Amino acid sequence: MYRPLLAVVAATALITGTAQAQTIIATSNVLIRALDRSLDFTSDTTTSIRDSKIVQLAHEDAASFVASQGEIRGANLEAALTTIRAQVPEAQNASDQELAEAILSL
Repeated sequence: MYRPLLAVVAATALITGTAQAQTIIATSNVLIRALDRSLDFTSDTTTSIRDSKIVQLAHEDAASFVASQGEIRGANLEAALTTIRAQVPEAQNASDQELAEAILSL
């Protein structure tokens, strides 16, 4: 009597675990691709941007922005986005999310 029930529970756990693993893999692939795109336009000017005090101060704001999917926007992040767009022409077409991820990677 308990054997079929245990088999159903085990199968459900296995399927759920597999689905969660696939979701984690897909999410990390998306993040890695986004980071690669973000770094593409900063690769030539990474040093000057990395050395910018404004960008350094924006690191925590960028982390909050990325973690909240754009809901939390700090003043330091806003200043850094303006600075990056002014210094890197390719960044003018990048989204705020991509720039925030690039700030985190510096």
